[in-house]
Amino acid sequence: MKTKLILLLSFLVLIAQFAAAQQIANSRSAQGNNIIPMPYKIEIKEKSIQFGNKVNISANLPDELKVADFLTSFFKSRNRTTELTSNGEAAIILRTIRPANKVLGIEGYTLKTANNKIVITANTEAGLFYGVQTLIQMLPTDKKAPLIISNCEILDKPAFAWRGTMLDVARHMLPVEYIKKHIDMMAMYKLNTLHLHLTDDQGWRIEIKKYPKLAEIASKRKETLIGWQASYPTAEDFKFDGKPYGGFYTQEQLRDIVKYAADRQITIVPEIEMPGHSQCVLAAYPELACKPGKYATVTFWGVFDDILCPTPETITFFENILDEVCAIFPGTYIHIGGDEVPKTRWKESPYIQELMKREGIDDVEKIQGWFNRQIEEYLKSKNRKLIGWDEILDGGISESAAIMSWRGENGGIAAANMGNEVVMSPGSMAMYWDHAYGDLAFEPDSIGRQEGNAPLSKIYAYNPVPNEIAMDKKQYILGVQANIWSEYIKSAFAHEYLTYPRMLALAEIAWTLPENKNWNDFVQRTANQYIRFDEKRINYRLPEPIIIEEQSIVDGNYCFKLFTPIKGAKIRFTSNGNNPGKTSTEYEKPIKLKLKRGETVQLMAITVTSTGKQSAPAVLELKRND
Repeated sequence: MKTKLILLLSFLVLIAQFAAAQQIANSRSAQGNNIIPMPYKIEIKEKSIQFGNKVNISANLPDELKVADFLTSFFKSRNRTTELTSNGEAAIILRTIRPANKVLGIEGYTLKTANNKIVITANTEAGLFYGVQTLIQMLPTDKKAPLIISNCEILDKPAFAWRGTMLDVARHMLPVEYIKKHIDMMAMYKLNTLHLHLTDDQGWRIEIKKYPKLAEIASKRKETLIGWQASYPTAEDFKFDGKPYGGFYTQEQLRDIVKYAADRQITIVPEIEMPGHSQCVLAAYPELACKPGKYATVTFWGVFDDILCPTPETITFFENILDEVCAIFPGTYIHIGGDEVPKTRWKESPYIQELMKREGIDDVEKIQGWFNRQIEEYLKSKNRKLIGWDEILDGGISESAAIMSWRGENGGIAAANMGNEVVMSPGSMAMYWDHAYGDLAFEPDSIGRQEGNAPLSKIYAYNPVPNEIAMDKKQYILGVQANIWSEYIKSAFAHEYLTYPRMLALAEIAWTLPENKNWNDFVQRTANQYIRFDEKRINYRLPEPIIIEEQSIVDGNYCFKLFTPIKGAKIRFTSNGNNPGKTSTEYEKPIKLKLKRGETVQLMAITVTSTGKQSAPAVLELKRND
């Protein structure tokens, strides 16, 4: 392993990061609140309630009964029996509010304890479900421990309606069971939208009965590039594994995933790429290209000139596909991709020249906008909304199209100011989780190579509503989404490393108001979540320690506390510039350093678990300039 540092922070930057943070002793976690995401309003009281071996749950209406079933499954996992009752004499009472409480909205809830009872109220099944998720998080993580919950009063509701993650199953598929596991974790942290990237140049992953060649041909590639593509001097130097890769999800499998997600208040948004990123389609149906020829599903990564030609036949092709897609996915939004569409073939095409004359289009770039509007009109006939990556802005969009802003925030800002719905998903703001947590020397070779672009702290700091959006247009920001592109992510094991603990930070920026966020407090509240990760055998990334200023600087004297949220772990540190290891000095009390004028010192610390697993180092560079 290289000795290159993961991060060099100046002292002033560190102080700016933590100056507003509460100290560990005064944190909300120390007061008994370990909930993620942080609720809108919460008051933890002194007394507590303890459940016995049998738990009575009161529910009457269909929405209440569905949530009661979910809660029953949880108690069963804790070796408790439950009994459903329709009266109010129960330990847990689930109640929908009639008439609706406008403050709570569609997904809000209240959770109150009184007279040894827990009462969860909401306008909808979704609200009750989220109230139950909060209840579960308030219970001990140890399955053998008594089920005790602190008395509390919670009023909670989300900051954003769209709280999402994206799984790219086109480049490398994920098992259905892993997708369900991902859904379970999303539900725990009140995320509600799962975007499945189902098609790309390297493979088509959804069964379409009208076009069987998509499964027979487009879903398969003859081999896959070995290693990191950018490490090859030229394309002629590429090396491949020589192993055929293929597969697709049947409609039955996808319907099963959709139902599983819906039972957990999650909507699946399918993405069918068009007109670019579609060479796998041309491999199966070459007649849809502007340039006649023989095509193959791509075996490496990138952006390719050969795209679909926007002929009537292509439009009909996608309308037929969308018929089947809409029948599987009942959600409002259908994602059409629309990103990275070179117009090389269109500029060469006589058909495109004729189309431009016929439609009065003066720029070939606007052809994509024309094509998108044809698709959007068809989606409207199915009572659906079109959403696409921010490139669809370039060719012009209708007032009803939605944008997913990934090339920074500018596309989302422009769209929102025009009155279009926007989901913020900028790669530059740590929303691309195939990027590394930090220094590549301490990250697996298989993950994204944009070094240190998506550390946990940067995700947590993100605000999906940029200041450049007009006050009366902020309502058009639907929410936020994080994406994992799978060119180099070949397994569920690798996906988990990239997803956890990042999902915790995403949950809080998507649900919690900015004024209720606090980084230092958040890190401490993650402690119980790592225990849950262990329980579920999740391959999470072990977090490096947090370095916190303990005392003010006086005459070159520095004092720091180190903190890890991993219970039972030790912190090892060095201050001589060498990487710490399992035998380095163990942190037991605040570290005091004295620097001479002009001296530079590197404080480095790692987390080491009881099993010997160790984190990447946290690094602080101190320099006395006075």
